[in-house]
Amino acid sequence: MFSKLILITGNANRPLAEEVSRHAGIPLADIDLFKFSNDESFVKINDNVRGADVFVIQPTCYPVNDNLIDLLIIIDALKRASAQRINCVIPYYAYARSDKKDQPRVPITAKLVADLITIAGAHRVITVDLHADQIQGFFNIPVDHLYAIPTFARYFKSIMPMDDIVVVSPDSGGANRARALAKRLNCTLAIGDKRRSGNEDRAELLNIIGEVNNKTVILFDDIIDTGGSLIKVANALVDKGVKKIYAACTHGVLSGSAVSDLEASPIEKLFITNTIPLSEEKKQCTKIVQLSIAEMLAIAIKKVHIEESISVLFR
Repeated sequence: MFSKLILITGNANRPLAEEVSRHAGIPLADIDLFKFSNDESFVKINDNVRGADVFVIQPTCYPVNDNLIDLLIIIDALKRASAQRINCVIPYYAYARSDKKDQPRVPITAKLVADLITIAGAHRVITVDLHADQIQGFFNIPVDHLYAIPTFARYFKSIMPMDDIVVVSPDSGGANRARALAKRLNCTLAIGDKRRSGNEDRAELLNIIGEVNNKTVILFDDIIDTGGSLIKVANALVDKGVKKIYAACTHGVLSGSAVSDLEASPIEKLFITNTIPLSEEKKQCTKIVQLSIAEMLAIAIKKVHIEESISVLFR
């Protein structure tokens, strides 16, 4: 059993960390984290962490490389300050889509990032909706993989009737994820058939597999980045005669022209979680609704600390 629990956050998503802190009833530790004029990062832990069970809340969202380096040097600082255990809470795991060698002479960056975190001194990782489940196996330390599906399911049940809902996966790769949401909502499933070529964020939609005519659709995926694929599926669904289209994605990366493209799309609302903070511009988009996973993370942190199962979070 660990003597004391300490929460620390970097600069990646401080609002989420503060909300987790409130739910857990544990204040955030005091640290200095900034960049020198030469662009090098610096961290100093101002509180005593010797012998502590420390949880570092730091998604590796934009700016990805800065936030990743900040996470690594926080881990190193904690290790050198004699923290007993270092747990990395990474709600959004960057480079997750580089999870396999699908072209000649390309890296498996998701594995490299896992190695960096492990070698830096982390003892455990807690993350949310990895793009590919096998990334858990890239780590040689325990990984607690949490899911936003219960959060989305509770919310949808509270705002809309479930009698004409169809959950749609934009592609076959996300079918299991979408099927899990459909099961919780007790509704049917459809799948978009798309083909991606090269390294550009564009994909060709071939067909919609499943009955969606005169239905309300929830497009469900783990990440919305540029939004191109999701919007193509939405346009195809309009041609199939759907009544309304909603979208739900755990991680709202929303890069490039994603927000303006979303505004012009047939998607009525995009539901995302707060694994990634929204810029002021994105907050102004009336189509974006952000749900919080802070309570789920707080429960996971406290259960990991006292060595209890976190399976209650999957119900």
